[in-house]
Amino acid sequence: MDPLFWPSETNSFRRFTPESLAAIEERIAKKKKPQAKVNGENKNQGVEEEKLTPQLDLKTYKKLPSLYGDLPVELIGEPLEDFDPYYSDHKTFMVINKRRTIFRFTATPALCIFGPFNPVRKAAIKILIHS
Repeated sequence: MDPLFWPSETNSFRRFTPESLAAIEERIAKKKKPQAKVNGENKNQGVEEEKLTPQLDLKTYKKLPSLYGDLPVELIGEPLEDFDPYYSDHKTFMVINKRRTIFRFTATPALCIFGPFNPVRKAAIKILIHS
C-alpha cells in the first residue's frame, strides 16, 4: 500500500501514564541484559549492532505529519507516549501543541524533585509549549 494513502487513525496517540513509564523501564532492563552478555562475548570481535536513528519527520520542533492523523482536542498539550521507535527505550514523552508542533521531554525527575506527573512540571510544560 502506498504510504500517501494510509488511513489516518487517531489510535496512535496515547497518554503518557505511570504505566507507560514502567513499560519503558522494562524495555530498558530487557535491552541491557542481552547487551551486557553480547558485549562480553564480542569484546574482541568488533561486531557492531544495528542502531536505530530518530525518524526525520518526528524531530523535535517540527510539525506532526498528517500521516499520523488528527490529534484529538483533549490530547493537545498533554503528555503522550512517543511513537517514534527510536525513543521506545528512552525515558521520554512528547507533547503536541495546537499548531501540531512536536516537543519532547525527559521523564526523569526535573531538578531531582519534579517527576513527569508533578502538577508544577505539567504547568511549566503547558507554558513552554503555548504558542
